[in-house]
Amino acid sequence: MARYVLSDEEKHRIARIADDFLAAHPAWAPLEQASEIRVEAERLPLGVRQFLVTSRAAEDAVIALANLPVDENLVPTPASWQVAEKEGAAIREELVLLLLASVLGDPFAWSNQQNGRLVHDVCPAKGQESSLTSASSQQQLTLHTEDVFHACRGDYVALMCLRNPDRVGTTVAMLESVDFPQPLREVLHQDRFRFFPDDSHTVVPQHSPERPAALEDRPHEVASVLFGPQDSPYLRIDADFTSPVAGDAQAEQAMNEAAQHLADAAERVVLSPGEAAFIDNYRVIHGRDTFTPRYDGTDRWLKRTSMVRDLRRTYVHTKSRSRLLA
Repeated sequence: MARYVLSDEEKHRIARIADDFLAAHPAWAPLEQASEIRVEAERLPLGVRQFLVTSRAAEDAVIALANLPVDENLVPTPASWQVAEKEGAAIREELVLLLLASVLGDPFAWSNQQNGRLVHDVCPAKGQESSLTSASSQQQLTLHTEDVFHACRGDYVALMCLRNPDRVGTTVAMLESVDFPQPLREVLHQDRFRFFPDDSHTVVPQHSPERPAALEDRPHEVASVLFGPQDSPYLRIDADFTSPVAGDAQAEQAMNEAAQHLADAAERVVLSPGEAAFIDNYRVIHGRDTFTPRYDGTDRWLKRTSMVRDLRRTYVHTKSRSRLLA
C-alpha cells in the first residue's frame, strides 16, 4: 500500500480550491462539471499530484491519502443515499474526492445505480441491513471486484471516509499476495465463468435492490477470472455474482479455490475521517465488515466513485461522449 499524509498547509489549500470552485458553481452538477474539475485538479499541491501520478505509474494496489479536509461541522450521517442526494449532503467532500480521483483517472457513473450520480453515498439504511449492497450493515460484503460484470468497470474504486466512529473495516485482498498453483491458474485464465450485475444495479424491469432479480434473469458476460499479462495478470471475481458456465464442475472448483486463496490473503483497512483509499479494481478485491448501525446520525459514512484510466474506452462502449454507463 502506498500512503501519503498531507500537511496541514496542503489540507487547507485543497479546502480553499474546493470552496473557490463551489463558489463559482452555485449549482452542483458533477457529471456536467467533471472536465472542469479535472482542470482544477492541476491546482492541487505538487506533492499530492506527484504521489498520485507515481502510484498510478507503479500500479500500486491500494493508494491511500490522509488528513484530507472534512467539514468540522459535518451534517449527520444521512438515513440513506436517497436522503443524501435530496439534501446535497457533504458536497465539498464529494468535490475533494473528485479532484483527487481526476489525477488518477476519469470518474464515471452508472445510469442504473444511485440515480446516475457521479459520487455515491455509502451509509447504512433501515430495511437494507442484510442486502448485498453498500446500504447493508449486518450482512458481510464478501471480497469482490467492483461491477464485476462489465467490460468498462472501473480501474479504481475510490472511498473517502467522512465518519467511522466504530472503526468498521474495509477488507482487501491483493492479487500479488496470492500464489495460485499453476493448474488452478490455467483454469482461471479460460473463458469458463459468468459475471452478473450485483444487486445495486437495477438491470431488470420491476426489480430493485429491495427485490433483486434472480441471477439467471440478469444479463451477463462469459470470460476468465484471470486475464491480461501472463506473468502479472489482472483479476475479476465476486463470489456472490460469479458462477461457472453451467455444468462445468472443474471451473466451479477452481472458482471456489481461488476465492479461498484470496480470503486467506485478506487484510483489514480501517478508514478514519479525512482518509481516502483508491483501490486498483484490476489487482485488488475488497469487502466490508459487518456492524450494528444506530441510525442516529453518527453511523459510518463514505463517499465513493469509480474511475477508468482511459475514458475513451467508455465512449467507445456507450457510442457517445458520456460518463454515464448503462
